[in-house]
Amino acid sequence: MTKDLSVEDKKTLLEVAREAIEAKVKDEALPTLSVDSFSPPLREKGASFVTLKKQGDLRGCVGTLEAEQPLVKDVQERAVAAAFHDFRFPPLKAEELSEITIEVSCLTEPQPLEYTTADELLHKLEPGVDGVVLSDGYHKATFLPQVWETLPEEGEFLSRLCFKMGVKPTLWREKELDVKTYRVIKFKEGELS
Repeated sequence: MTKDLSVEDKKTLLEVAREAIEAKVKDEALPTLSVDSFSPPLREKGASFVTLKKQGDLRGCVGTLEAEQPLVKDVQERAVAAAFHDFRFPPLKAEELSEITIEVSCLTEPQPLEYTTADELLHKLEPGVDGVVLSDGYHKATFLPQVWETLPEEGEFLSRLCFKMGVKPTLWREKELDVKTYRVIKFKEGELS
C-alpha cells in the first residue's frame, strides 16, 4: 500500500465502491475500470477491506490481507463482496442503498510480531493502531484497527479474535500463535471535503 493517498484518491475509491454496489444491486455489469487512467497509488497493488454500515451498525465487511491486484480493482471487488457475499448478512437490497455508508481501509503488508509470552504480546500491541492477524494451523482471522473502538482492552480483543478464528477464546494465553500486525489508511463517505 502506498503511504499517501490524496483526498482525490480517497474520493475516487469511495466512488468506485458505491458505483460497483449500485450496478450489482440493479443486476448490471460492474463498471469497467481502465486501471491506467487512475493515479499511480491506485494502480499499485493493494490490499483493502470495505465496510458497510447502516445507521451505524455493521452491514457487511469483506477484504483481503494480500496485495494481489491494483488497489482500485481490489476496492471494487471488496465492495461487491461486502454488499452481497458477507455470510453474516443477507445480500444488500436496492432500498438500502441510501441508508448505507461505505468505509474503505487500505492495508500495509502484515508484519510478523515476535513475542514469547502472552504478557509480552499484550504489551507489544498498539490499540487503535494495529490491525491484528492471528493464525493457528489452518485457523486464521483478523480484526481491523477500527475494532479497538469497541474492544479497547488487549486481552478481550485477542480473546474475541480467537473466537472469530474458530478456536477457544483463551488460546492466545495458552500457546504461541502466529501473530502479524498491519496498519490502515481508512476513510468513509461523508468525511472528505
